[in-house]
Amino acid sequence: MPTITPASPADVPAAAAVLAEAFAGDAVLAAVTGRPLPTADLLVRLFAPVLRSGALPLGGVDLARRDDGEIVGVAVWEPPGTRSHLLSQVLELPAFVAALGLRGLRHAVRVQSRMAAHRPAAQHWYLAQIGAATSARGTGIGSALLGSRLARIDAEGSPAYLESSNERNRRLYAREGFQEVAPIDGIPGARPMSMWRPAAVGV
Repeated sequence: MPTITPASPADVPAAAAVLAEAFAGDAVLAAVTGRPLPTADLLVRLFAPVLRSGALPLGGVDLARRDDGEIVGVAVWEPPGTRSHLLSQVLELPAFVAALGLRGLRHAVRVQSRMAAHRPAAQHWYLAQIGAATSARGTGIGSALLGSRLARIDAEGSPAYLESSNERNRRLYAREGFQEVAPIDGIPGARPMSMWRPAAVGV
């Protein structure tokens, strides 16, 4: 089994590379970037500022490591009440522009805003991204990452939310207690499903 650890700023390049592998061919990410097949380099340059400006400063990035320390899985969680981290986002704006261009960034913001409009008003943990390196797929990395964080979420009595456009992944989330809510329309080339996991009772 992998070891689950919190990410540090030094882990960003490796974590971004893992997410780029995991999301290659993802329909929602294609909609966000405005490119049917975004390159691995583009995805790395996009995920690095996403990590630095979002969940990482808030302690929400979990890493799955092999015994030799290699990062083979990443889960990105936004804690309750922290939907935006404006200062960090502003500081990373040049990196977002470098990755997407101004026009592409405006398009990405529109797509992300449409997704965000479906998030519940109640305070919750939000699973923004989760993925495993190609070499580690099918080895339980996703389950280990989910289980580690969900145990802590249950201990504090909080609900959780995510979106998924992958039916196989939705089955994994369902096993972990997530329930399908409704599809999200208006995303070019994708129709992700919103999923909600109620707060644990009596934990």
